[in-house]
Amino acid sequence: MNASLFNALFSLAHKTAFLDGLIIFFAKYLAYLLVLGFFILLFRTAGARLKILYFCEAALSVILARGILTEVIRYFYAHPRPFDALGITPSISEAGPSFPSGHMTFFFALAGTISYFNKKWGMVYFLAGVFMGAARVFAGVHWPYDILGGIIIGLASAAFIHWLLKTYREKLSEPRAPEILKT
Repeated sequence: MNASLFNALFSLAHKTAFLDGLIIFFAKYLAYLLVLGFFILLFRTAGARLKILYFCEAALSVILARGILTEVIRYFYAHPRPFDALGITPSISEAGPSFPSGHMTFFFALAGTISYFNKKWGMVYFLAGVFMGAARVFAGVHWPYDILGGIIIGLASAAFIHWLLKTYREKLSEPRAPEILKT
């Protein structure tokens, strides 16, 4: 099923310049806009302590998903990329094992974290992540199961970090006692 779904999606690549351009944009360049968008959302968040909490939660989620779990899995399970296994020409260049998708672990950890703090923008990030994942299959650099595995790892990492930082969020939401002015 993994190979047949890949073949169905990849068969649409290399047909028209417009579609190939869209695939390349979503597979490679959308990531930069999503990171920039996260920092804009962070900048627009009220309160320095809240900004720090959001940033730390997102950073820890991404580090866990992409920097730790993905690399541990790839160390023990080096699955070849579709272009290596099938001898095809991908639309973009990539290297290393394909499972799980590092892009999906990163951006679904980020989308999960954003959704905890802003549902509307979280949905935008989830949708963008789906387009990115599909484009990476269209581009010939990932199998569909690589994308699915990355999504699961990213979301699980975001949920775990969100749970782990619950105490800090609760302390942050407690009303602070007013400072007594000394005269």
